[in-house]
Amino acid sequence: MTGRRRMSTTHPAPPRPAKAVLLAAGAVTACASVLAACGVLPGATGGSRETVTVMTMAPEKTEATNKPGMPAMAQAYARWVNANGGLGGRQLKVITCNDHNDTVGAGECAQRAVDEQVVAVVGSYSQYGRSFLAPLEGAGIPYIGGYGVTDEEFTSPLSYPVNGGQPALMAGLGRQLAKTCSRVSLVRPDTIAGDELPDLFNAGLAAGGRGESLDIRAVEDATDYTPQARRALERASADPATKGCVTAALGDRTDTFFDSFRRTRDEYPAVRIASVLGSVDQSLVDRTGGRSGVYEGASVTGWYPVSSDRRWDTMRKVINEHAFGDNRIDPTDAGVQTTWIAYTVLKKAVESLGDGEVTAQSLRDELDDGLKVTTGGLTPKLSWRFEDMIAARDFPRLVNAYVTFQKVRDGRVVSEQRGFVDMRKTLENE
Repeated sequence: MTGRRRMSTTHPAPPRPAKAVLLAAGAVTACASVLAACGVLPGATGGSRETVTVMTMAPEKTEATNKPGMPAMAQAYARWVNANGGLGGRQLKVITCNDHNDTVGAGECAQRAVDEQVVAVVGSYSQYGRSFLAPLEGAGIPYIGGYGVTDEEFTSPLSYPVNGGQPALMAGLGRQLAKTCSRVSLVRPDTIAGDELPDLFNAGLAAGGRGESLDIRAVEDATDYTPQARRALERASADPATKGCVTAALGDRTDTFFDSFRRTRDEYPAVRIASVLGSVDQSLVDRTGGRSGVYEGASVTGWYPVSSDRRWDTMRKVINEHAFGDNRIDPTDAGVQTTWIAYTVLKKAVESLGDGEVTAQSLRDELDDGLKVTTGGLTPKLSWRFEDMIAARDFPRLVNAYVTFQKVRDGRVVSEQRGFVDMRKTLENE
């Protein structure tokens, strides 16, 4: 791909430090000499087990993309699990960390995870894969169910993605728009992560027999996008005899762009608009006028079933009963949904260990050895064996390339077609 960083796909799993092995051996010896039942904690009943400590990280209170619902969802999940027997009898402790949407913050969160000796980082979001994954790899800590916004999440041997990330979304959006759009403008962040999007989007367009889009870069934290809206409209509406489309994938700033678009579009022939879940969701549609708002008729590509689908009922019940009115948690938000699925994976992995010790190493072994996780139909069955990964050169850790095609109709985000759309071939050929 043009402009894409080529990264090695072969990374040896980090060895367990010798000191840790010696300490573990010493603990076993001491236990055997003092007690016959080492699993019993002082003051606890014989059925108690160790606490499982994990971290969820995401940006909050920044001028760009924010995902406060992800750590909030993780905390609600922990309260629910602990109220219902824990993870296979073990209490779940969630540490949260704000990466402040910068490289330093991402690295600091990862270092805190190392210092706190978490067994996994779960259901998280960060645009700075190199900054947070390097410390995690050095400590052997698995990264389970990241949002999928960076290449590193699909190349690191310690990453266990639950969705197809930005690659599947953008390729899927291109495929979705190729059905109706002759000319397309793509407005995307002028960032390293944003530089990946045009090639992915164009791969989807090409799979549908269309030509390349116009790539329009935009500052991620701008307060007005009128110049970008004009450029996008000029290209998309250049031939009134054909259907043109404008799509934006700017995270939290997508609404800012479409506000500029709304104030500008009357000067041009009509075009369709589109985006991806995470940039547009039901709560945004509601806030901007519903069926009379700018998003009416918009195409939206997502990873999961629409938020009104009954397969989300358990998550909604947990939010209602254990979030205590925390308004950071929006059940229609793709980040919240991804965190729910990531913790579903963690729960299955821990429970699969039975009475065994829960460590970063044991979780990685369980995931690498073919653990299969069902998510109630929210994703296909997930597994991270080598043979489960798609043959995409740039995304060797990608195991779920399914997307859903959605549309805003009468103010509601609804399914445009039934079931999942498999983007494996598009990504493998990209």
